[in-house]
Amino acid sequence: MEIRIPCLRRIIFIMTILVAIPTYAQQKPRVLISTDIGGTDPDDNQSMIHLLMYANEFEIEGLVSSPSYGSGSKEEILRMIGLYAQDYKKLKAHDKAFPKPKALRKLCKQGRRGAAPLLGFGKPTEGSEWIVKCALRNDARPLWILVWGALEDVAQALHDAPNIADKIRIYWIGGPNKKWGANAYNYVAEHFPNLWFIENNATYRGFIGNNKDTSYYQAFFWENAMKGSGTLGNDFKNYYDGIVKMGDTPTLLYLIGNSAENLAERGGQIFNPDNPCSDHWGGRFEPMTISPRYIITGPLAETDTIPVYSIMEWQLEGPVLSDDFPRDSACFTMRTDRQNWAGYYVGNGSYMVRYAPKAPATLHYTITSPLSGFPEHEGTFTVGNQWPAPETYQTHSNIRKASVKVGKTWFTDCGDATLMGGNSDYEDYQKLNAQWQGAATIARWREAILKDWQQRFEWLR
Repeated sequence: MEIRIPCLRRIIFIMTILVAIPTYAQQKPRVLISTDIGGTDPDDNQSMIHLLMYANEFEIEGLVSSPSYGSGSKEEILRMIGLYAQDYKKLKAHDKAFPKPKALRKLCKQGRRGAAPLLGFGKPTEGSEWIVKCALRNDARPLWILVWGALEDVAQALHDAPNIADKIRIYWIGGPNKKWGANAYNYVAEHFPNLWFIENNATYRGFIGNNKDTSYYQAFFWENAMKGSGTLGNDFKNYYDGIVKMGDTPTLLYLIGNSAENLAERGGQIFNPDNPCSDHWGGRFEPMTISPRYIITGPLAETDTIPVYSIMEWQLEGPVLSDDFPRDSACFTMRTDRQNWAGYYVGNGSYMVRYAPKAPATLHYTITSPLSGFPEHEGTFTVGNQWPAPETYQTHSNIRKASVKVGKTWFTDCGDATLMGGNSDYEDYQKLNAQWQGAATIARWREAILKDWQQRFEWLR
């Protein structure tokens, strides 16, 4: 039979795909999750349901509770695994690779409770020690650490075992989580600038659903796809009334979608997790060369503009305390954006507090202390909408730039204006009609992702 050239080309294309798939699909990624699940934001529960329903796609090595703020705990992870256990038989019927609930429970570890002090690290935790143990396993594959909260346990692990730095890859949902863990982030960026690191401060917002949009894959997705679909599907309704937020799920999506079954959704494109600058279900990113940090020595005014997500470090001079006063001790408070942040004594009459703004805004702040002679003051500053542009639009001598240089494998949200996305319905600052960097790079895949997930809910009906 005569073989036509177009047919031959199709055969070559298919063969090319089959050759490529073992590199990025058949070798399951090693994954460790660090989450503040059970804290103030229930979207971690939504993302945990997503993880458990795709658990056959990963080699899960750790589930670490790292609540820098709120009451998150290992027990909440265990509770979610209990829900998974009720659906396990139906999931396993479709793929024997789904891990046993008992095996997942053994991977649950308790990490640090509360934010790290000024140094960025404290004492080892069960969670940080487990990170080190997993990273040092004899395996040629990197350990992907997917961080759904602050970096406290990652920073602790790196401090205790710096030799794990070249064995791990970190995909972090920053933004608000950076605010909760500014000290840990500052430590990681300053001491491990050559990490393989995705810093997703805004791109993740492209996946957040819209409760005002009544289309199939928006506000009504739970009603259309999840309701009546096993214990996990029904439980999803308990978080944000079933509206798909899942702001942490892009970390999973970055590694999902490489199987042959998903090729049609992407026009035959195979995602390459080695290259964050290419398209992925979990977003597209670009290299960053510096992590903006600003040193502040006195009151700020509204005309002082700091790039969003930047580290702001107040360095103040005050009374010299006795030699027995412990260094790195919280002894004053900065209040801004309706929350309090601990400030520390660093010795020789010097004091310091760090903060990272999570969104464009104009913020008032106060700095107070019970210490006699402490330089209390208040001020206002403006948070700009560009990242990581190291620009202060109008400043005075109270501000100076002290940005941290990072290496070639540190990536963040795309700055291209055409890739901006709309604001979230879940934030107080939605009235600003904020546009988020890189959000369009994940929003474009949202329907395909939910279609893929819907098939799994059918397994549970």
